Amino acid sequence: MMMTYNPLVAPAPKEIPLEHAPLVRVLTQLRFPKIASIARDDFIGPFQEAIREEYAVLRPEEGHDIFVGPEGVQSRTSKVWRFYNLDETWRVSLSPDFLALETVRYTSRDDFIGRFHRLLVALRDHINPQTIDRLGVRYIDRIHGDNCGQLNSLVRSEVAGILATELGAFAQQTINESVFRVPDEPWTMLARWGKLPAGATMDPNALEAIGSESWILDLDVFHQQSRPMDVEHLTTQTRQFAERIYTFFRWAVTEEFLVRYGGEV
Repeated sequence: MMMTYNPLVAPAPKEIPLEHAPLVRVLTQLRFPKIASIARDDFIGPFQEAIREEYAVLRPEEGHDIFVGPEGVQSRTSKVWRFYNLDETWRVSLSPDFLALETVRYTSRDDFIGRFHRLLVALRDHINPQTIDRLGVRYIDRIHGDNCGQLNSLVRSEVAGILATELGAFAQQTINESVFRVPDEPWTMLARWGKLPAGATMDPNALEAIGSESWILDLDVFHQQSRPMDVEHLTTQTRQFAERIYTFFRWAVTEEFLVRYGGEV
């Protein structure tokens, strides 16, 4: 049965766990005005101690930003602290202007949001940004193998698009991108989906290329506005973003999709 509600305003449906979920990455990022001290080892030490029980492995990296300045396109490097759990399925990233949490082993919304809440507390207590500029949550699903040829039964026709027509068999790549204003909220949803050929990716930082064709559903909800740092409000908003994404996901897929990936409908 197809879901016919408007996924931008409808209440989130009850979660149906998928034993073999095609969810390849979930992430959330908080951006704030630059705090230069974050680049120093001695400054981030207390933050590391606060999260080290969950994220025991620290691997610093140099990040690269591209920007347009008076002399044209320029690049700059910045320190990014990468904290991992022991099997490196969860990663926390801290730079002078953002905190991010991401995983390739998502188990539940409550677990993900609980982890992010603990990070926000550590950020408030040991880094103490006074304001934040942006909060976003993103879920990426990937279908590959035989299921790529069965999109008609797995996603609604509006989402399958041209792949559901006689041209679909000849399409090597097709990507749809839509930007929605979430009604009654100052939020934006970026929804991307489509077919990728082997070896291709829409975002090398979040979606690794694989050796076969695949179909991607990439949903991102964000609020870009300067406002005070408030841990409880940010935690609540993160949950609301995740629920809005799940509502859109459930609108986009069929019951056959849920059953195919191990859900009990």
